[in-house]
Amino acid sequence: MRLATFNILHGRSLVDDEVDLDRYARAVRALDADILALQEVDRDQPRSHGADLTTIAAEAMGAADHRFAATLAGLPTTWSAATGDLQPGTASYGVALLSRWPVRSWTVIPLDAMHGPVPVVFDGAEEPTMVVDEPRVAVAAVVETPEGQMTAVSTHLTFIPDWTAVQLERLVAALAEMPRPAVLMGDLNMAGSRPTVATGWRSLADALTFPVSHPDRQIDHILAEGAVRPAGEARSVATGISDHRALVVDVERGWHG
Repeated sequence: MRLATFNILHGRSLVDDEVDLDRYARAVRALDADILALQEVDRDQPRSHGADLTTIAAEAMGAADHRFAATLAGLPTTWSAATGDLQPGTASYGVALLSRWPVRSWTVIPLDAMHGPVPVVFDGAEEPTMVVDEPRVAVAAVVETPEGQMTAVSTHLTFIPDWTAVQLERLVAALAEMPRPAVLMGDLNMAGSRPTVATGWRSLADALTFPVSHPDRQIDHILAEGAVRPAGEARSVATGISDHRALVVDVERGWHG
């Protein structure tokens, strides 16, 4: 089975700074994923032509089931917090999980934002900027794969360094009672081996994913606990959209050995 995670930057390309929905659909289709985790996903946003980007991706990959979970509601200039489902027609932004196989159950897991303004030093800056954190969520599915049940999770963690590991540890704790094997996919905003150290889970995919043109770090990850292992080399894929590359790996049931 093929797993993929992709921060889609609401479908925007850095080449022409445009959101082309056909180009976005082609990018998703080319990944040919059986289970796909998406981050920075728009629904009913003017900047992405009012489209439901989760539904477009589901049609492109032939998904049997999919779920969008909102983290923010409203327009980018007037965001407000959201931690899961919103009524259709509400402009929103969040994460999504899509599966070519039936999903037995869905769970949306809110992840608390760090409280109050905090100083963050961004790449290329010498002085910190005071920022206010966004709420985050994870969407988890118990998927009926041809080889049995598996838990799959999509998330996008905060960019605030001291809080990413806290969110990740809390997410893993929330997944403790869900079926194994389990795979956790997403933009974790943590480089290298930090996610495996924080969780104790194994990495299924090691490849540089950011920035898209000349990636020098891996902040998008596919982690696993339980009997699932890579069946080939992981790939980071420049799709023509986003500031991230997609991370793709083929896996099979069984213990790594």
